Amino acid sequence: MHAFSPAEIESHPWGPSDATVGALLAERARSDGEFPYCRAAGVTFTVGRIDRDANRVANALVHLGLRKGDRVLLMLANSAEHIALFFALAKLGACQVCINVHLRGDALAHIVGDAEPAFVVAEVDYAVHLSPLLAVLDARRVVWRGGKPDALEGIDFSELIAHDNPAPVEVRMQPEDLAAIIYTSGTTGLPKGVLVTDRMLRVSAWAAVRESAARDGDVLHMWEPFYHIGGSEVLILAVQRRVTLALVRKLSVSSLWTEVREHAATHIHFLGGILALLLAQPASAHDRQHSVRVAWGGGCPEHVWAAFEHRFGVKIHDSYGMTECCSFATQNLDGVRGSIGKALAYLDLSIVDDQGKALGPHQVGEIWIREKVPGILSAGYWRDAEATAATFKGGVLRTGDLASCDERGYFRYQGRKKDSLRRMGENISAAEVERIINAHPAIAESAVIGVPNAAADEDVMAVIRTRSGASLDPLELVKWCEGRMAYFQIPRFVEFVEDFPRTPSERIRKELLSRDTSTCWDLARSGYSLKRQ
Repeated sequence: MHAFSPAEIESHPWGPSDATVGALLAERARSDGEFPYCRAAGVTFTVGRIDRDANRVANALVHLGLRKGDRVLLMLANSAEHIALFFALAKLGACQVCINVHLRGDALAHIVGDAEPAFVVAEVDYAVHLSPLLAVLDARRVVWRGGKPDALEGIDFSELIAHDNPAPVEVRMQPEDLAAIIYTSGTTGLPKGVLVTDRMLRVSAWAAVRESAARDGDVLHMWEPFYHIGGSEVLILAVQRRVTLALVRKLSVSSLWTEVREHAATHIHFLGGILALLLAQPASAHDRQHSVRVAWGGGCPEHVWAAFEHRFGVKIHDSYGMTECCSFATQNLDGVRGSIGKALAYLDLSIVDDQGKALGPHQVGEIWIREKVPGILSAGYWRDAEATAATFKGGVLRTGDLASCDERGYFRYQGRKKDSLRRMGENISAAEVERIINAHPAIAESAVIGVPNAAADEDVMAVIRTRSGASLDPLELVKWCEGRMAYFQIPRFVEFVEDFPRTPSERIRKELLSRDTSTCWDLARSGYSLKRQ
């Protein structure tokens, strides 16, 4: 296959071909079917096998009544079967509704109700949380992966992938067709569904080719969940380039380098504080005994950058982006430490003040993004005209993130303008967590803030005012939260106050709340381990 230069990648935002995702896989299977697409649970899956399995699943779903344009809700862990389903839905022109598998309670119920899926495919492990929300669906349109207990209505996924017809399904697909609704918690309120076309997925993947500097024969250590655009884009990257994905069950900083050596991986991926956590592991004589050339991702602080490259001998490629703009907006391939890089050629980034006026070099303001090539920005949010109008006003993506830019065009990320925090690559809406916490009968009011930690990431702190006469054990609150929110949203620190500093209109002034955790209750010191299922 032709080795595309960075300049060629920039000039072709969706890659060398504008063929749809399903068509790309079919063509690759015809020309290079024996190439190892991925390794998962000790088994190697070739490109041809992934294509045949995708066709079997597609034919089975058509038999069950799935049609082009139908929405299919996915609540699945990473697996080769999930990959086959991903491509099956792409071939059918169905819209994948991607759910963070850790969601619980109101946020999960909101997505199911908001998406109104025609089909649901989920791990049986999540049935206890999901099945009560599926009463309106015909049992023949609910598929469980991982073995279906007799008491659970629905179909076993193994029946789909064992379908006897591996032939392609004839569906006319267009690059502009809606391929996915990816729910992101964003910064305020309940999750919003970002509309993602087939072309946007391929633009994301081709940008990931550039970010990772992937070459033919490379092996990518793959832990990021497929329900993130950062995970799904890599599935397409491995069709666009002759690389192999080494799938691991989940991210483990203590075993990552062992996994890297086992698979002879050439790349690792990072978000948020992951590199800092790897640095915090005990030093070893084996720290440079690996084949990794590049650590690529987003959110590497300047002080971590130098230490990581020196200790592990790995080049860092940092970036910034959002699902709403095909995952990437800037990339730093030049090693300018502390910078998120320069704007991609098909996007126009500006730094503006609160009135939308462009700011000069080194001034901090909000990042606004315009597309130079049509179809790069999302059309908006599923069934949320208000949020769409506010975020994409005048054809401009108003990110809510702060940055500065120097005279050379290098951007530096400066934090979030909106009320949110970010933990291990996950956006956490403070308003959403507060809404759930405030439902506790002992709590009158709460404020959720982010506290910087040693991993160059943020921990969640809940500052709480209890109801008059009420008492509350912080650990009791944590256990109460477990069934109502994702584990990464649960506060690590809990602080009780008599009252909050307020504005004249009685809004809590979060900027005046102390980030000092020395006197707070700390989950990490409690001896209690969160359930992450």
